[in-house]
Amino acid sequence: MRLPDRGQRGFAFTAAGTAARVNGELTAELYAALRKEGRGGCAENAIRDTLTFVPFRELPPWFKWQMVRTAVADKLDVWRLRVTYAAEDAWNAVRRRRS
Repeated sequence: MRLPDRGQRGFAFTAAGTAARVNGELTAELYAALRKEGRGGCAENAIRDTLTFVPFRELPPWFKWQMVRTAVADKLDVWRLRVTYAAEDAWNAVRRRRS
C-alpha cells in the first residue's frame, strides 16, 4: 500500500476489501492503512466493502463515523432526487396544460 504507482497500490486496497468481504473483519494495520488513504482515493471501494461486510460493532471509531456519514449522504441524495423528480413532473404537467 506504500508503492509509488497508484495502479499497483489499488491492487493492495482491492485485496483489503476482499479480506473484509471474506473474513468479515480486518487487522488493525489494514484499518490504519485504509484510514490513512481515506475516501475518494484508491481505498474508496475497500472502505465501502469494509463498511458493508464488517459488523458495525466491530468497526474502529473512524469507520463507524464513515458509516454514519455515508448513510446521511445517501439519504440526502434520495431526498434531493425526489424533489428533482417532483419538480420535473410539475413542470411537465404545466407545459401539457399550456399546449
